[in-house]
Amino acid sequence: MKPLLILALLALAACGADGEPVRPEARSTVTLSNNGMGVSTAVRVRKGPFTLGVGL
Repeated sequence: MKPLLILALLALAACGADGEPVRPEARSTVTLSNNGMGVSTAVRVRKGPFTLGVGL
């Protein structure tokens, strides 16, 4: 339930419901090693001193 709430808040902040729209930042990383491959993704929105982010 928490991830859905965080994603909803992130979408609300990014759509501009509370003022001017804010552009989200996304970062993906692919790591290769002897143990296999790993993928991680992070999305965040920054507005003034506040930052809201989600990492998967």
